[in-house]
Amino acid sequence: MDAATFVRVFKQERASAILRTNNQASAHKAMEAAVRGGFRIIEFTLSVPGAVELITEFSRKPGIIVGAGTVLTVEQVDEVIAAGARFVVSPVMDEAIIRRAKEHNVASMPGTSTPTEMLQAYRAGARLQKLFPEAGPGPIWVKQTLGPLPFLNIVPTSGVTQSNAVAYLQAGAAAVGFVNSLFVPEDIKAGAYDLIEQRAKAMLAVIKQG
Repeated sequence: MDAATFVRVFKQERASAILRTNNQASAHKAMEAAVRGGFRIIEFTLSVPGAVELITEFSRKPGIIVGAGTVLTVEQVDEVIAAGARFVVSPVMDEAIIRRAKEHNVASMPGTSTPTEMLQAYRAGARLQKLFPEAGPGPIWVKQTLGPLPFLNIVPTSGVTQSNAVAYLQAGAAAVGFVNSLFVPEDIKAGAYDLIEQRAKAMLAVIKQG
């Protein structure tokens, strides 16, 4: 899947499941629950033990698009794409990472927290701009930023919940990413994967109705 196709599909799906936890087996079970709940675009951060193995395994599942998060070096870009990642996410705006992803024709999504950073990321070739960390005004910030910069594809992640996801999308966000609001750490610790599946279904239902 090339970068342009991924962006189109992501904007159609409107949401991704982003997992950051400290145990590989738990990460596998938690993401399986999100997939059962209906998520088709998923992301393993490289802070997850065995993240590259998980990317390889889940990228083989039909209909699932897997990405890598917390990518900080060009070497990691090469590694995760070889493992099957179809998009690359960073917490910062690093032009070297954007360029390397572009060389692979894979979408990059750098972390950006100001309109200036978003424009710089866009001009560097990033097809998506992750809003990170969470902007105080939330959806209003997204709407105001897109006013003069309507060509951006802003993707809020931090602080996105079932209750505010639709507001972000209505403000013009290209899509949203669910992190701890989907993968509640206490649920993962308790092995309550059924709750993650139920939450995934509820989140996607709200987005579909919105």
